[in-house]
Amino acid sequence: MKTKQDFPSINERAPDGKKEDGTPFRVLIVDDSMFVAKQIGQILTSEGYDVVASAADGEQGVEKYKELYPNIDLVTMDITMPKMDGITALEHIMNFDKNARVVMISALGKQDLVKKSLLLGARNYIVKPLDRKKVLERISQVLEK
Repeated sequence: MKTKQDFPSINERAPDGKKEDGTPFRVLIVDDSMFVAKQIGQILTSEGYDVVASAADGEQGVEKYKELYPNIDLVTMDITMPKMDGITALEHIMNFDKNARVVMISALGKQDLVKKSLLLGARNYIVKPLDRKKVLERISQVLEK
């Protein structure tokens, strides 16, 4: 019977979601769409990230960030949400922790809002519909800095 050693792995790379010490990056997902939040969660957990919490609007997102701080490495933040939009939530998080790493999630055609969020401190952005490769690329770029 063949063993694992008989098959060289084509994926001999560490998953993106792990820090150098082997522990996973901890992520908070803030999105009012359950579908999008689930999609982001699946993409990230498949690469070893630890999705520690999610929130359905900006208000909850800010509360969760403060609750989890400093044990949070990254936030994915939708721009358009009820109660408190992503830009306002980003401002609150940046006021609370100027080193927060936030990646904005935006629908096509919201370039002005994306630009504003980058000026306010967001580290990067991802445009919907989500593309697995782009999501992982943008997030790992942010975590390398």
